[in-house]
Amino acid sequence: MAVPKRKLSKSRRDKRRANWKLTIPGLIECPQCHELKMPHRVCRECGYYDGREVVKTAE
Repeated sequence: MAVPKRKLSKSRRDKRRANWKLTIPGLIECPQCHELKMPHRVCRECGYYDGREVVKTAE
């Protein structure tokens, strides 16, 4: 089994793990109801996508 020849310092180890951060999802404004939604998805609030109602919502 592979074993490291020298001990890795904490700083070198942590540099490798520095890119594990989460990214904020890109949100856009719905053209119908102006709520924030994910791009290329049906709006959860009004049920519209690409200018047409695709999902009926209980109002």
